[in-house]
Amino acid sequence: MTITARIGSTRPRITLITVCWNAEKTIASTLDSVDAQTFRDFEHLIIDGGSTDATLSIVATAGNRTVFSGPDKGIYDAMNKGIARASGDIVGFLNADDMFANDSALETIATALENEEFDCCYGDLIYVSQQDPTRQVRYWKSSTFAIGAFRRGWCPPHPTFYVRRSIYKKYGSFDQRYSLAADVELMMRFLERARITSLYIPKVLVRMRLGGATNKSFSNIRRQNTEILQALATHGLKVSALGFWAPKLLNRLQQFVRKKQEN
Repeated sequence: MTITARIGSTRPRITLITVCWNAEKTIASTLDSVDAQTFRDFEHLIIDGGSTDATLSIVATAGNRTVFSGPDKGIYDAMNKGIARASGDIVGFLNADDMFANDSALETIATALENEEFDCCYGDLIYVSQQDPTRQVRYWKSSTFAIGAFRRGWCPPHPTFYVRRSIYKKYGSFDQRYSLAADVELMMRFLERARITSLYIPKVLVRMRLGGATNKSFSNIRRQNTEILQALATHGLKVSALGFWAPKLLNRLQQFVRKKQEN
C-alpha cells in the first residue's frame, strides 16, 4: 500500500505525547527517534509522573519539548493529562520504552490523515529486546478493522494508533477503571461502538521494548484479558470463549515466528 499526499491538501498538525516515570535508561532513544523525524509540524508533550532519577535532565538537554511533571494516578491518568493539553489536530503516543521504526513514521501518519475521510490510522509494531533494541522478539502485524474484530481478540497496536483530537472530545479519553486494558477499551469504544473511520497502514511504525506493565508477568496478562472481556460486555459485544481465545492465541504465536518484512 502506497500513501501519497494529495495536491493542494494540508497535512494535519500532530500532538505527540510521551508518558514517563523514572525512564533514564530508555528515554534518550525515544527522544532521538522523535528528533530524527522528517515531518516537523508537531508538538511533543512530555508527561512525567514526578521522576526522581535523571529522566527530566535528559529531557531538558534534548530541548524543544513541553514538559509537565508531577504525581499522577498511573499511566492512563498521565495519558489523559496529555490529551487535555494537546493542541494538534491528531493525537498519538510514543512512550519512554518506544521508538519510531524509521525517520518517516510521522510523515506516513500525517500523509495518511490528510484524507479527512479517516478519523484514525494505525500500523504494525515490532517488540524488541529490553537490553538490545536492535533485536526483534515479536512482530505484531495488524490488519484492516472489521466490525466485530474485538470479539475475536483483535485490536490495533496502541503505540501506532493516531486519532483526531475531535474524536477524544466527542467520545472521551481513557477510562481509568481499566488498570491494564484502558487502551484496548478506548480503541474498542472508538471503532466498534462509535464506528469511527480507520485506515490501516501496512508498515512498521514503532519499535517497542518488551517489559511493559502488561507483559511483565503472566498475572498481568491474565488481568488485562479479564478487563478486555469486561469491556466487551460493557459495550454489548457478545463473545464466546473459543471465538475470543483461539484467534488471539494464534495471532500471538504468529508474532513470535513472523519476521519483519521490508516496507
